[in-house]
Amino acid sequence: MKLTVVGGGSTYTPELIDGFARLRDTLPLEELVLVDPAADRLELVGGLARRIFTRQAHNGRIVTTSDLDRAVDGADAVLLQLRVGGQAAREQDETWPLTCGCVGQETTGAGGLAKALRTVPVVLDIADRVRRTNPDAWIIDFTNPVGIVTRALLRAGHRAVGLCNVAIGFQRKFAALLGVAPAEVHLDHVGLNHLTWETGVRLGGPEGEDVLPELLTDHGDTIADDLRLPRSLLDRLGVVPSSYLRYYYTHDKVVEEMRTKPSRAAEVAAMERELLTMYGDPALDEKPALLARRGGAHYSEAAVDLAAALLGGGGSPYQVVNTCNKGTLPFLPDDAVIEVQAAVGPEGTTPLPTTPIDPLYAGLLANVTAYEDLALDAALRGGRDRVFRALLSHPLIGQYAYAETLTDQLIAHNREHLAWA
Repeated sequence: MKLTVVGGGSTYTPELIDGFARLRDTLPLEELVLVDPAADRLELVGGLARRIFTRQAHNGRIVTTSDLDRAVDGADAVLLQLRVGGQAAREQDETWPLTCGCVGQETTGAGGLAKALRTVPVVLDIADRVRRTNPDAWIIDFTNPVGIVTRALLRAGHRAVGLCNVAIGFQRKFAALLGVAPAEVHLDHVGLNHLTWETGVRLGGPEGEDVLPELLTDHGDTIADDLRLPRSLLDRLGVVPSSYLRYYYTHDKVVEEMRTKPSRAAEVAAMERELLTMYGDPALDEKPALLARRGGAHYSEAAVDLAAALLGGGGSPYQVVNTCNKGTLPFLPDDAVIEVQAAVGPEGTTPLPTTPIDPLYAGLLANVTAYEDLALDAALRGGRDRVFRALLSHPLIGQYAYAETLTDQLIAHNREHLAWA
């Protein structure tokens, strides 16, 4: 079995390598290819990756290359974890929207649109090259904004599934609070990528007992603190929103925080410099503790589980993925990409039925889905007016003057990545 990681020079990668090594019985890799245009980073990450495999007695071969076509040739699955423009572009995404009093964030709002515009054309080119060499390969997208990128891949006819670590993070957290094994926790997880709610927490599987009310009663303070949301909000909703909902539910407070604190991009860039120094230490043969602060917790377990299920070697039968709606949420278009529990296997993903969605959530989901459709149109066809329309439609922007200003700023800050600008 051959798996290729595009963006293999990322400081995330040792987290992924650790999972591949520990879970080799679930996903028995014979060849793992890390591809990245940044040769200096790739050499450091690749060296640590090989040492991790050696330490954990994994016999798989790790190859590093900057040649994408060579990397994806013959791959059974291709995992995308790239960042077009690097942390410098992320710093901009998190900064210039604040001038209009709007959230600056890399996956939602104006910053999220900028990332989508930079990313979608690059990902589609990669996917086309994968299809030319191996049309049966699965593409697993971890590249943000996952919902828009996965929708672009599926619309172009690629065998693609989107992946996020939010759900597995909740599963692990809830399991610890309940004192049970993570595999015992099944989430009623519904929404769009980075716009989701846990409407049920079931023990034993999709038909198991819902213990969410018990969780909120006994551990509501802990959950609210983790999400940086008021406990009273969780009590009134009766569900657990993802942490990304704080950009909507406490927007102005978040903007004030962003204006007075260093950006997350600056924090991550500093961590990356330290991590890369660590990776260059020939004595290091395990992922360092600092990596947990980098983000992507439990990413490796989610990736192994999904790849194993898609490739037919194992994996959980039900997983939270980003996939086509196909009537699952009847108020959204069939081709919308939703993030829900799905049955996963070699033939792909089939969303599980959901209970009716509260209008409080359905309205926001419909609004953001419309924005994602306009965002994808802008990413595929370009043009200032399409960017403006997407920004005007976003519920975190929604005002003519803001959309006008942010359109000009987005184009100015991303011109080198926009073929049409």
